[in-house]
Amino acid sequence: MMRTGRTNAFRCFLAALAGLALLVPGGSGRADDKPPTTTELAFDRPLDASMAPFVLAASRGLFGAEHLAVGFRFADGSPEAIARVASGDSEFALVDINELIRFRDRADAPPVKAVFMLFNQAPYAIVARRSRGIHALSDLEGKTLGVADSDLSFRFWPALAKANGIKPSGVKVFRMSAAVREPILSAGQVDAVDGFSYLSAVNLRDRGVPASDLVVLRYADYGCEAYGFAVIVNPAFAAAKPDAVRGFIRAVIAGTNLAIKQPELAVDEVVNRMDGGERELELDRLRTVIADNILTGEVRRNGLGGIDPARFARAIDQLGEDFRFRGKPAVTDIFDDGFLPPAGLRPIN
Repeated sequence: MMRTGRTNAFRCFLAALAGLALLVPGGSGRADDKPPTTTELAFDRPLDASMAPFVLAASRGLFGAEHLAVGFRFADGSPEAIARVASGDSEFALVDINELIRFRDRADAPPVKAVFMLFNQAPYAIVARRSRGIHALSDLEGKTLGVADSDLSFRFWPALAKANGIKPSGVKVFRMSAAVREPILSAGQVDAVDGFSYLSAVNLRDRGVPASDLVVLRYADYGCEAYGFAVIVNPAFAAAKPDAVRGFIRAVIAGTNLAIKQPELAVDEVVNRMDGGERELELDRLRTVIADNILTGEVRRNGLGGIDPARFARAIDQLGEDFRFRGKPAVTDIFDDGFLPPAGLRPIN
């Protein structure tokens, strides 16, 4: 299993790498150009292959071509990454869009919005052992489901259970920390765990649980409308430097297309910057993310980065089955598509 420790030196190296991207072919060009716009992107967890589009945008000069120097920072969860953007400590962050919906429900919440949707479908999933008699969502009744206290995915469980005729009271919930989720399932202390498909399922295979004994029950396959990880931006920065935001998104679109076309290259770039990263594990992770969360039918039709407003509104309603809103936000309170290139310039190449 990969190590997730991070050092200050590593963070400084990534920031320096992003700045040096201006010097590689495809950069902005003349030495007498004005200095690049320096920004910081906060991730909500330690580096893994799901972040390949951004690593490629930095290492391959895609940010540099947009006259941007982008440094990376790693926060402890989406709430912390959102708080960094809200305060202006980071200009951008990659966060779970559903945490942003909850954040915006606060009375004092700054008007932080998402401007680019990377995960067209949320990675929420229940990962179970076939050997414990679980093959479909309905098989969870009478079983024990391990749930980490920090998991936002479980906020959608009431809506998911309701839509599939499952009595939540019929599923025993075992509360635990996220750090022991995979070990507890691999040891057989629970029948299934709630989490992310590209994290829990891949990590369990790495722990030696046979793939034939794992079943991944993706929320999206059972009626969950939720979107997943999105880029958010500090509102003051977006108002002052809209062209920088547009350039950032163009670079991420290019990085995403490159990761889709050349996943092996993308994983090499990521693993070289990880502490103890395992190439085959991360390649499995990236392929899972691309297939399950990025390259959906909606994206193939409409291009990268946008949303379907009607679907997004339904996702907010599903979140509301568990989360009591003070005043339910509108779609336009959460997502601003005004910085995206036209749909014709956002296809999967």
